[in-house]
Amino acid sequence: MRRLRYPSWIPVDPYIAALLGTVLLAALLPARGAGAHVAGGASTGAVGLLFFLYGVRLSTREAMDGLRHWRLHGTVLAATFVAFPLLGLASAGLVPYLLTPELHTGLLFLCLVPSTIQSSIAFTSVARGNVAAAICAGSFSSLAGLALTPLLAALLLGGSGAGLSADAVLGIVLQLLVPFVAGQLLRHWIGGFATRHKKVLGLVDRGSILLVVYTAFSEGVVRGIWHQVTPSRLLGLLLAEALLLAAMLGLTAYGSRRLGFPRADRVTIVFAGSKKSLAAGLPMASVLFGAQAGLMVLPLMLFHQMQLMVCAVLAKRWARRAEAAAAPTAAPDAAARPREAVAGRR
Repeated sequence: MRRLRYPSWIPVDPYIAALLGTVLLAALLPARGAGAHVAGGASTGAVGLLFFLYGVRLSTREAMDGLRHWRLHGTVLAATFVAFPLLGLASAGLVPYLLTPELHTGLLFLCLVPSTIQSSIAFTSVARGNVAAAICAGSFSSLAGLALTPLLAALLLGGSGAGLSADAVLGIVLQLLVPFVAGQLLRHWIGGFATRHKKVLGLVDRGSILLVVYTAFSEGVVRGIWHQVTPSRLLGLLLAEALLLAAMLGLTAYGSRRLGFPRADRVTIVFAGSKKSLAAGLPMASVLFGAQAGLMVLPLMLFHQMQLMVCAVLAKRWARRAEAAAAPTAAPDAAARPREAVAGRR
């Protein structure tokens, strides 16, 4: 039997398609009553398991080895936790023209979550960038996000009516940080197992996030919050996110060049500094916002798909440029060989 594969002609990332399918399921069959309590408890356990596995996988030695690139990592962290939040605050000027106050809160939360790891590494590799630095930059961003995201959320979203409180910030520490630290402490004993079963545990990761999405969107449907998002508002959100992504891509490209980084490091800074992690943002939103998490993560889900599509195009373009730049050095040698061969025969 042939193995079923996701159709390559569909422009949507397969995991995003699964997320959208989960949202549709929550809209048609939301968890109610006792089912909602069961789904909520399972979601809480899934989030804890997710961050426990993050802790198990993260190599402390690799993170320490990457400290020698402190200028690069500092630039990525500044883009992720300084430039992004500032642009998110500036986007308040789009209310009420493009965004509702609730969608702006979700957009601002998107600006506070850490950078992604897997896609940053993949695009950096395709574009002939510094892959080792991309691994460390993503890891540092994820670690910093465990502390900075809830703190920034408490500072910038506390008065937004999003239901954020000191208890929510404490909850994110207990539900996310404690399992992560436990995973780090147990890495010596179970790290090898996690490495050997990377694919299976990857399915556990994604399944956990799908469960979080279903629970959050189910609660939103039951409370009727989705009536607040009209097609025109959704289009306005997409436009705002396109402007945000363009601004960060331009800022990281220009800033890294002005700071004197070599090409390989500039590629890493652009891809790691312009992205936001869906895998980290969704669980954090479920802890921070509770019943309103569904509406709060909508901007993050849309931005995630947008960044994948745009960065895939950029990575391929930069790869072609790198190949073209290397070609002239090899061409004279290749052209000289036939003449040398003829001279040898003479």
